[in-house]
Amino acid sequence: MSVVPAEVLPGSALPVAEDVCDAAELGPRARLWPSLAAVYRAQLSRARVARIPLLFVATFQSIGIMILMRGVVDGGGEAQAVVAGSSVLVVAFVALNLLAQYFGQLRASGGLDHYATLPVPPAAVVLGAAGAYASFTVPGTIATAVCGCLLFGLPMANLWVLVLVIPLSGAALAGLGAAFGLLASRPELATLLGQLGMSAALLLGVLPADRLPTVVQYGRDLLPSTYGVDALARSFDAHPDWALVLGDLGVCAGVGVASLALATWAYRRAAVR
Repeated sequence: MSVVPAEVLPGSALPVAEDVCDAAELGPRARLWPSLAAVYRAQLSRARVARIPLLFVATFQSIGIMILMRGVVDGGGEAQAVVAGSSVLVVAFVALNLLAQYFGQLRASGGLDHYATLPVPPAAVVLGAAGAYASFTVPGTIATAVCGCLLFGLPMANLWVLVLVIPLSGAALAGLGAAFGLLASRPELATLLGQLGMSAALLLGVLPADRLPTVVQYGRDLLPSTYGVDALARSFDAHPDWALVLGDLGVCAGVGVASLALATWAYRRAAVR
């Protein structure tokens, strides 16, 4: 009995196999912006119930600090620094502290494996989670700034600067918080790093810079949130120097890009382990 080559048979198996291989190929990975929006909505809905009470804690904490400082500072530039620092402290509490805890727990529980199986770019996971957590800071930051202006008698005409201060400071701090959580070997260490970062934002951001020792002032320049504090504080002047305000916000933006890039690299590093 002779053997007939497969390629001469009608409807041979070879083209079928090629079609099966073509059908088995994975589709293209999702694009960044649609993926980011999906992750943002998912994180926002999951974190809403658990994080809102903590947001109240952050807001009351900042308002309480301003009330305590009311009997210490004399007004003027010091009052501007206290109000601006207390307002940005709400951002630090959520974007830095809570985000470090979230990614630390996500890594320890194996939650990163779930995201790794999805055709979602790593940057979308980091940016989506950071954006969701930073969104919770908006009402608390605005409430703190308004209460501070009423408490210290500061003008509120330029509080629109918060529209820039919140996202730019939030991006810089959220990137650091995510990196802390993803690079920490244990969730307890991630919590510790987040607490230390928030303490630095409290001490270096709320206290007037001219009252700090010279060495500590150099350390203040290394904390990205202090540039958002300075931008907001300068907006309380009768005639703000908008060039300096934009310069401070530009530093926040640059550090935000760098810190989110670091968090994306940390995510890739943690996801492959």
